[in-house]
Amino acid sequence: MIPLSTRMRPDSIDEFVGQTHFMYKGSLFYNSIKNKTFDSAIFFGPSGTGKTTLARIIAKEMDGEFQEINASTTGTKELKEIIEKAKLRFYGLEAKTTYVYIDEFHRWNKLQQDSLLKALEDGIIKFIGSTTENPYFAINNAVISRVRNIYEFKPLSREDIKTIIERTLTDKDKGFGGLNIKYDEDALDILADLSNGDARVALDTTGFIVDNLGDGQKIDKDVIAEAMQRKVGFYDKGDDRYNLLSALQKSIRGSDPDAAIHYFARLIDGGADIQTIGRRLLVMASEDVGMAYPQAISIVTSCVQAALMVGLPEAAINLSQAVILLASSPKSNRSNEAYLAAMADLRNRKIDDVPDHLKDSHFGGAKSLGRGTGYKYPHAYGGYVKQQYLPDNLYKEGKKYYEPTTNGQEKSFKTYLDSLKEK
Repeated sequence: MIPLSTRMRPDSIDEFVGQTHFMYKGSLFYNSIKNKTFDSAIFFGPSGTGKTTLARIIAKEMDGEFQEINASTTGTKELKEIIEKAKLRFYGLEAKTTYVYIDEFHRWNKLQQDSLLKALEDGIIKFIGSTTENPYFAINNAVISRVRNIYEFKPLSREDIKTIIERTLTDKDKGFGGLNIKYDEDALDILADLSNGDARVALDTTGFIVDNLGDGQKIDKDVIAEAMQRKVGFYDKGDDRYNLLSALQKSIRGSDPDAAIHYFARLIDGGADIQTIGRRLLVMASEDVGMAYPQAISIVTSCVQAALMVGLPEAAINLSQAVILLASSPKSNRSNEAYLAAMADLRNRKIDDVPDHLKDSHFGGAKSLGRGTGYKYPHAYGGYVKQQYLPDNLYKEGKKYYEPTTNGQEKSFKTYLDSLKEK
């Protein structure tokens, strides 16, 4: 039986849901497909966000030959066969370009990836590669340089997921529209939330539920909880996870470990996952504790990694340690404030160029251009030597972005930086 997530793939670009940060009616991406000018691209992002679906839609809209392979099961032998056929099509009577979609492209090694280069340069094929890894690390620079467009696919929003589920329950051709399935709106909200932005999870769970509903039974929150094998305490108790996360962060920022652990327990009891809580704790370690206790980020990272390895329910033990540590630590947000102030200057005013003595001098002719000339190597002066680092206009103003506090260990950094002013 074909999985519901495969069966419900949209047939046209106007039916596609999500990724509205680059794909919407009138966007350059949308227009390039409608105008049949879409070129090669790399799609990267989590599973279930529409990478394969959109690639298939593009090939259909462009009226091109479409070949789809998966890098985890296919090697360069099969790719070379596809390219040879593409040559015949491109230079023959059809004069058509072949679209080659390679899923999980990051699984190929450098040599395998490079086998695409000649065909790309000659225009014989248009390439769409998808990957869950950052392409700037997982894909060869030679390939990236020949693929102008790299699009990041983000987890789908709750509204996007709910739209897809509702379409499935009402679609009479591919979905369950002919079955007149009854459901509670809040049940679909829960399923959309618990799917964590993954349409495949949402659809296949919907299919499992519908296939196994009893006579007269409707989709309610108890059915969703059973299907997902997850607590839905947020909805039973009227708690909102975002309010709880906010209360957790503000309690930690306020150095109240008792309130912090209370809200943490409510998050766990409500069914929050490790990633949701862990991400927020990692942000707090730098945003709220920061330089007052620089080791906090390392300890919290270890706690979150341990929690991911252990899994719930025992993972709560690891995460609770991080919560108590952060709440009990001295606080400073000055590193984050320094970053925000620097970004504000970049966006709101003209900034002079990098001073010549700080520019890269590792190339022929650098000296004649004055690059690196006059730079003083601090280690040759015992670790510090006074010289200009900021761009000219900021240096002349005596611009300061980082203003350390005297809280916790940040006091020692402040003392050191103050001592440099006397040299």
